[in-house]
Amino acid sequence: MDFKHALQFLAKLKKNNSKEWFDKNKKEYDELRKEVVVFVTKMIGHIQVFDSSIAGLEAKQCMFRINRDIRFSKDKSPYKNNFGLSFNAGGKNSGKAGYYLHIEPGECFIAGGSYAPMPEHLTAIRQEIDYNFDAFKKIISHKDFKKYFTSLSGEKLARPPKGYDAENPAIEFLKHKSFLMWHKIDEAQLTDKNFEKYCSGVFKAMQPMLDFMNRTIS
Repeated sequence: MDFKHALQFLAKLKKNNSKEWFDKNKKEYDELRKEVVVFVTKMIGHIQVFDSSIAGLEAKQCMFRINRDIRFSKDKSPYKNNFGLSFNAGGKNSGKAGYYLHIEPGECFIAGGSYAPMPEHLTAIRQEIDYNFDAFKKIISHKDFKKYFTSLSGEKLARPPKGYDAENPAIEFLKHKSFLMWHKIDEAQLTDKNFEKYCSGVFKAMQPMLDFMNRTIS
């Protein structure tokens, strides 16, 4: 995929975020979207080598609309300034923890995990961390994990969640409301000819943590 072209298009879209401009440049967007579909299909192939739960996904299950939902937003810009790609077992709306790639000028990153899980999933993940904290610690201290991530990130509670003691050894992780792995990349990395391989390596490093989270979600 020509990521340089994608970044250039998104930069122009950010400066001209209107239906009139987008309609005039719809052909260019459509061509880019076809490239994204090809890239996503290739990435599904890479990921399923180490995560069989991704096998059978289609590109449309991993891609988000370029249109923004502006119904409840003060920002009425009609389009997103990024391509967001999410690889989750069952598709992006399954509720499962998954892999994510964000393509945006000046704000590119590879991420994964569970963002703002539903209450029942949040409860289940916390319980799994509490019950199996040794296994959890083993995952986040593994050299492959630490190569790309310092720890889990994501919004946290200020106080222990209901039912957990402040002295619980896992309390700082139990406070999480989102459980995320985040790895920033620059545009040179994104446009490198070996980016597919690099992205796949980052995804592979987070797979044990995703498996840990997803075994709580039936």
